[in-house]
Amino acid sequence: MSGDPQAAQERRVAARHLLTHPLTCQEHDPDVFRLIRRHETELDRWFTQRLGYRLQLGSDTARLYKAGFVPQGRPLRTASGRALHRLEYVLLTLAIASTVAGPAVISLRDLVDLIRSSAAEAEIPLTGDGTERRALVTALRWMIGQGLMSELHAGVDAYATDEAADAVLKVRPDRIALLALPVLAQSADGADLLDRADRRDATRQSLRARLVEDPVVYRADVSEAEWTELRRRLGEEERYLDEMFGLVLEARAEGVAVVDPAGSLSDRPFPAGGTVGHAALLLVGALRPDGDGERWWGIPEVTEVMEALAAGHARYWAADLVAAPDRLTRLVLDLLVALRLAEHRSGGPGRTGDVEEVRLLPAAARFVADEAVRAEGGRGASGAGGQAALW
Repeated sequence: MSGDPQAAQERRVAARHLLTHPLTCQEHDPDVFRLIRRHETELDRWFTQRLGYRLQLGSDTARLYKAGFVPQGRPLRTASGRALHRLEYVLLTLAIASTVAGPAVISLRDLVDLIRSSAAEAEIPLTGDGTERRALVTALRWMIGQGLMSELHAGVDAYATDEAADAVLKVRPDRIALLALPVLAQSADGADLLDRADRRDATRQSLRARLVEDPVVYRADVSEAEWTELRRRLGEEERYLDEMFGLVLEARAEGVAVVDPAGSLSDRPFPAGGTVGHAALLLVGALRPDGDGERWWGIPEVTEVMEALAAGHARYWAADLVAAPDRLTRLVLDLLVALRLAEHRSGGPGRTGDVEEVRLLPAAARFVADEAVRAEGGRGASGAGGQAALW
């Protein structure tokens, strides 16, 4: 089977799906689930031996347990792509804790009572006001989207504006129980959990997992011994990542970037279309006019640059963002920092702690757009000839 091109492609499709959907439900994508089941043995070997992950496959659910590296800036997101905020995380955690032991069917009102009881036990104050209800609906919507529960009668959305609204929910406690990583049960507290997550028991596996999960691994991110080992094994790493996910490594003296030619693996691919994506691409070029990526820029300076870019591209960009350069600047910088193309700090040499600064990181040089792309106005603008996305 190892020499069968179709089987190799099927395994890659299944592995890519599991990487971005660690909890995969059969009803969401029956075709991919069949591939996961068909190639379970090889996929389990790949993930276990090469990345230190563990694949658990049930009758209608696949769970990929990731361990060894915790990437920054990878929040849970709503169906629209918005990152969950703190209150939504709290209520999601309480909802999970309230349903992991069942029942299989529950009314929304009873679930709310269970959540309030769990909150009281954990000494978490809840008010039940409109903001909290909307946050709970977002949390429940996330669970529904993940296949952890479904609506049998009525829907949860009405609860956001009507405290008396009710619905009947079918719960999948078996799937909810799969959410928690085994390390949670082994950790005494939050500090112990983070310490275990940072531990590097298998250097090859942890570095490979970091390459897979992080857009860029800089030399400064790892020890000198790890960097030497990584450089020595680049050929092997590239073969593994190509076989499993179709990824390509780009190695430089400053670090290693992982590129997805298909452009579909990352939840935040780059280059990207839309106002924020195009503004980010142009900002990289504007902050590196002479190839200098070492300068720290104050946020007011970056905002001035963004105002000029917005004025020149107002015809193509979203009007509300063009009219709010401060907000657009924040969105763009959040994207660049999340992709490890920039870093942010408060203060600096001789500065007070409330002064914010940002500078580009070496991988940003890959995306300096040429004048033709800048003038094009964002329609299809991308780096690397539009064929590759940073992962």
